[in-house]
Amino acid sequence: MDGGSGGPYTSRTAEEVFRDFRGRRAGMIKALTNDVEKFYQLCDPEKENLCLYGYPNETWEVTLPAEEVPPEIPEPALGINFARDGMNEKDWLALVAVHSDSWLLAVAFYFAARFGFDKEARRRLFNMINNLPTIFEVVTGAAKKQTKEKAPNSTSKSNKPSSKMQSRPESHSKAPKPPAPLKDDDESGEDYGDEEEEERDNTLCGSCGTNDGKDEFWICCDSCERWYHGKCVKITPARAEHIKHYKCPDCSNKRARA
Repeated sequence: MDGGSGGPYTSRTAEEVFRDFRGRRAGMIKALTNDVEKFYQLCDPEKENLCLYGYPNETWEVTLPAEEVPPEIPEPALGINFARDGMNEKDWLALVAVHSDSWLLAVAFYFAARFGFDKEARRRLFNMINNLPTIFEVVTGAAKKQTKEKAPNSTSKSNKPSSKMQSRPESHSKAPKPPAPLKDDDESGEDYGDEEEEERDNTLCGSCGTNDGKDEFWICCDSCERWYHGKCVKITPARAEHIKHYKCPDCSNKRARA
């Protein structure tokens, strides 16, 4: 669907926008399931910021974001390739799936606004979209689980949340600021207080080489055990929640060369 031609009152229907949504969704699901090996290879962390696009004809593409500003339609998540080697593959795919779901909704309701949908048309569009499983549910298998849990002859209702919504345990590599690099001897004692504080102050970011921003988000590499400012390695606290074993750019490059 061409979001750039015609004015906001071009004659379009909720059903047409939904067909556009469904086609883009099918393409992105294909990238994250049937074509996952090809998708993984295309998301090379050595390349520039890459995005996953889904198209109305049920195809997909990994490419750079649009150069025009502002873009013709909302842009998908930028830089999905940077997190590839620092995360468990399933967690990385799930993260891409979540961002893909967000992008599809943004595009659909961009069209709804541009084509002047009224309240009823927007409700109809949302209901059609909501009847489909999300990309995240498809990629993680939650959609199949929900289908099995819905017994066809059962009239009982369950308020139990999906197991996929349960909180993940915190990774030891995430912290709001760099702790002392002591690995063992976590014994309490005032004798170690001054030493820990001094070592905390002397902890340097493995990327920029400074210890500025002690109250900012830091992350520790599970391979070389060096600490990094989250902003220096492009890792946010939200992204870190999905990382089981973080590898800094240097360690990731070493593995690639090996």
